[in-house]
Formats: sequence, C-alpha cells, structure tokens
Amino acid sequence: MTFWILLAVMTASVAALLLYPLLRGSKATGDSRAGETAVYRDQLAELDRDRAGGLISAEEAEYARAEIGRRLLAVSSAETSAAPKAGRGYRRAAEVFVLMLLPLTGLCLYIIMGRPDLPSQPLEARLENPGNDMAILVAKAERHLAENPDDGKGWDILAPIYFNTMRIADAETAYRNAIRLLGETAARLDGLAETLIAASSGVITDDARDVLTRSLKLEPENPRARFYIALGLEQAGKADEARAGFEAIAKQSPPDAPWMPLVSEHIAKNGGTPAAGNAPTSAAPLGGPTQADVAAADQMNSGDRQQMIRGMVDSLDAKLTENPDNLDGWLRLVRSYMVLNDKDRATAALKRGLTAFPADGEKGKQLVALAHELGLPADAAATQGTMQ
Repeated sequence: MTFWILLAVMTASVAALLLYPLLRGSKATGDSRAGETAVYRDQLAELDRDRAGGLISAEEAEYARAEIGRRLLAVSSAETSAAPKAGRGYRRAAEVFVLMLLPLTGLCLYIIMGRPDLPSQPLEARLENPGNDMAILVAKAERHLAENPDDGKGWDILAPIYFNTMRIADAETAYRNAIRLLGETAARLDGLAETLIAASSGVITDDARDVLTRSLKLEPENPRARFYIALGLEQAGKADEARAGFEAIAKQSPPDAPWMPLVSEHIAKNGGTPAAGNAPTSAAPLGGPTQADVAAADQMNSGDRQQMIRGMVDSLDAKLTENPDNLDGWLRLVRSYMVLNDKDRATAALKRGLTAFPADGEKGKQLVALAHELGLPADAAATQGTMQ
C-alpha cells in the first residue's frame, strides 16, 4: 500500500511540475494586457492635465485622445475575447493529457511490463533471502567478504562461481585467498590451475604447471592434474613424454570414464595407439581423411594441402549438421577449425555440439573440457568444469 501511495504522490508532483508553465503562461498573458490597459488610462489622465495646464492645444489634445482611445479599445478587445478563445482549446488539451493520459499510460506500461503482483522487497531483504538468484547470492558473498576478508570458506565457495561465470581474474584471487587461508587441497589447486590456463587462452604456463605439480603431490592419481601436465608436454613439442602421460591416465581410468575419448585422441595425436574400446572412431564416414587422403596430401604443396584440409573440414561440418549425434565428429570439427586458425567457426561448432550434447551430460563434459583446453569462450563451458 505504501508503494502505491508513494507512486500517486510522485505522479501528482510530476503533473504539477508540467502544468505550472502552462498556467503561468496564461496568467502572464493576462497580467501583460492588464498592464497595457493601465498605461493607456494613465496617458489619458496625463493628457487631461496637460490640456488644463495649457501645455498642448485643444486640437492636439483631441488627436492624442483619439489615438490613445483606439489603442485602449484594441487591448481591451483582445483581453476579453481573442486571447482566451485562441489558447483555451490548447490549454485544455494539454491539461487533460497531463492530468489523465500521462498517468494512465504509465500505469498501463507498469501493468504490462512490471510485476505488480510481487510484494515490495528492499535490497537488504533480497540479500538476506536471495532464493535462486545467482547474482544476488554473489553480491551477498562479495559484501560478506568485503567485511570479512579472512573468511577462507567464503573465498572457497566464491572461487568456482567466478570461474564458471568467466570472471577469471576474480577467480584467481579467490582461489589464492582460499589456499592461503584454508591450505592446499587437490581440488583448490586444480581450480587455480584451470583458472591460470583459461587466463592464458589454454596454454599450460609455468605457473600453472607448478600448481598442478603441487596437486599431484597431494593426490598422485588425480586424472585432471595429470591430463593438464601431459597437455603441457604436448604443447612444448615433447610428443613421447606427452604420449606416456596420456597412456598412464588411460591405464588408471575406468574404460567408461567421461574423459577417456579425449585422452585417447591425444594418445593418437602423439603417435600412440589408444585402447580398442577407446580408439577414436574412423573419420572417413564423416568426411575425415582416410589413409589414401593422407598419402595424397603428402605429395601436395602447402597451398593445395590447406585447400584439401579445408574441403574435408567443410564436408565434416555439413555431415554433422545433417546428423549431429556424433560426439567424436564434433570434437574433430572443433579441433580442425582451430588448426585452420578459424576460432570463430571453432566456437560456433562447439556451441552446436553442446546443443546436441548438453554440457551437464557425460558427453557434453568432453566438449566442455575441449573448450577449456583450446581457450574457446563457449557459453556452456562457463557453467561446467572439465573432467568432473
């Protein structure tokens, strides 16, 4: 009820402010004409005094009286008839608009676009009872940490939220504060490492490698840390060491682990042979290169080879559009576009793949992991971790 009273007072105040210039303009016009009438009457009185004092002749006095009288009549006629009739309709229309149409228009817009059915709730109350509003939850946590910066649990909760919403710099600060206040755990160190990798667009930096090494000391069989360390070796051109790292992950992981297809792909990429159950599906049915294609490509110059690769990638893209239910195809397509330095198409392909395989499913998580590995800003990748 208080809200509606306040709204009515505000509406009346705005209407009054808008009406004041109109009313003031009408009054000013009337005052101006009344002033002119008074001036002409004073001139007539002064003319009589001059005639009585002999300052002007009778003929001059009559001529002046006639001119002043003519002007007086003109002013009086305009004051009593012409001016009100000319402005009355305009002022009435303006007053009706301000007093009725404007508030009604605002009320209709509020009913259509607003939520009049919701009870009023100040920001303080919403912070105390945020419900499922993530923005309110984050604001509440940030306000709490601003007042209690040594609350390690708060930083620990906020860090993955920052990472999932791609607030990378804030996520790094939160993870480092949580580690400083609560100590190192494999989960916190892995989160910090992924944040550092995301900040460097998918590159395993020395800082990230150091954090991953500390994570493995706490949990030697941690597949996430071992995967990123092997990926760093691959990025550094150490194919044999990278392959050994990926093969070690494959040996310790269950055959149905969600990250196994991605691990198998890296094993093959570095010259190894994945286990039979996890070997990548042949690319030929989806338009990928066959052994004959590879042999033919070796005989081409760089321009023809690039054109051939582009044609095969476009063919793979077209077939996935027709039949999107193929995870390996989406993984290859995203990587192929990155090899061609076409990040926009890689991002678009990743999003299309996540449409076919939602990020909260086991197959979708592989696409999310690939997004983080390649440093692609996929929307769904912002809400899922890798290899969880």
